[in-house]
Amino acid sequence: MKIAVIAGGASVEAEVSRASAAGVSAALKLAGHEVTTLELDRALAASLLSGQFDVAFPVAHGALGEDGSLQGLLEVLDIGYVGSNVLASAAAMSKPLAKLVFASVGLPVARGIAIARGDATSAAARARAELGGGIVVKPAASGSAIGVTRIEPGMPDAAVAAALTEVWQLDAVALVEQFARGREITCSVLDAGDGPRALAATEIVSRKDAFYNYSAKYGPGRSEHLCPAPLGDALTRAVHDLAVRAHVALGCRDLSRADFVVGDGDNAGAITLLEVNTLPGFTPTSLFPEAALAAGISFPELCDQLARAAFARGATPRNAPRALPTE
Repeated sequence: MKIAVIAGGASVEAEVSRASAAGVSAALKLAGHEVTTLELDRALAASLLSGQFDVAFPVAHGALGEDGSLQGLLEVLDIGYVGSNVLASAAAMSKPLAKLVFASVGLPVARGIAIARGDATSAAARARAELGGGIVVKPAASGSAIGVTRIEPGMPDAAVAAALTEVWQLDAVALVEQFARGREITCSVLDAGDGPRALAATEIVSRKDAFYNYSAKYGPGRSEHLCPAPLGDALTRAVHDLAVRAHVALGCRDLSRADFVVGDGDNAGAITLLEVNTLPGFTPTSLFPEAALAAGISFPELCDQLARAAFARGATPRNAPRALPTE
């Protein structure tokens, strides 16, 4: 097949996206496909139309690439593509909206509030009053843990205000949530033709960082991935079930990765669903490909399977225009 891999764009995660694209492109070539990597920019539509591609494989993380914008362009151009559609992409990218969807189907989410850009001092006081001492402040629509700050119970409200100010430089809305103190777990879902199934859950251990932040994610040797996660049978089944349910609740397709905190203080069995990523990192050593490899699916096989599923699905069918009544 002739495949367009789409990366980059006007996002703080653009470099991560380009690294994913390099891995996907190499894997697809090994699988026997003809691959062209395209940048998510003003020339993209013309490049897609002139290239006569069989399918598009987006790996553009963050704004414009993961929030439904790129997916909308591909719908307009009548090109089939890997990954979730416009609605699911947009819903997953908006953490406050995704939380509402998850809560509506009974999935376990942290109590939180969305706070629009404004006076940081009063917003910090409100967050502490409603959520207590230990909280997490994050952008409402961003990834790679960029702009995420953990606030410990003993820290002053000024620290909360500073975290809100940092987030508002990235996003007009901050999501503030209660801090669940536990193990960082992620679980990938593969849904490429035969229904969604959870791959092995992975525990992320960030020995040099407070949590799995941007430095821990992409700095060499800063984190360790335990796949399968040593959770025990009952917790493993619960995490797998929740990951699939979150994928279905948002209407995702092909692939997703759900992030959790397992445990909350003395309650080792508590599970908190944080978010769902519809276009997770896709270098050969990223979390999703690692989980696929644990299931016996090599990186070239994984990329090939996703591309073939998108090709088989094709572009979204359109109804013929209906004529206006003449009488």
